[in-house]
Amino acid sequence: MLMPGPDFPKALTFGLLVSLTLFIALLLINEPLQTGAAPKGIVSFQMAGTLDHATTILASWDRDAVSAARTSLWLDFIFVAAYTLTLLLLTRHLSRDRPGVWERTVSRWVRNLFIAAGVADIAENVLLLNNLDLPSDSLSLAATLCALAKFTGLILGLAGLVILRAARRQPLSRD
Repeated sequence: MLMPGPDFPKALTFGLLVSLTLFIALLLINEPLQTGAAPKGIVSFQMAGTLDHATTILASWDRDAVSAARTSLWLDFIFVAAYTLTLLLLTRHLSRDRPGVWERTVSRWVRNLFIAAGVADIAENVLLLNNLDLPSDSLSLAATLCALAKFTGLILGLAGLVILRAARRQPLSRD
């Protein structure tokens, strides 16, 4: 069972609450960044890929929006740490009653995918902060590639958790 209860780790509950709080804060900060050129706000800037697209997005943002984008990127560093640690704790929790070699291997891959996603997210934030000041094709493309690596790592890691739990169709054992 994934719901908080007596056997649900307190650190995981705390991580989920911190991650959710930071996610909501990032959504609120993203509101003024949504323009015709950037319908998804900072995500549009992450996926710009070219100097022309990044410049168009930056031109659609006023000074306050650029400041909000910078705040969002700095806050995202904390969010990356929170969600990565939370996903690692979740992986440990969901694999604690999976003693088989195959399950341990899947669990190790899932952890590595989440760590890779976190590293890619940090690299993406650094690139985007630099792209806010002086956009370039290379920074835009590199940030987009890092964003794609991040999303791929997160999606594959979450899929791995589903596979790990479904492998033997057993509920989490109560220790």
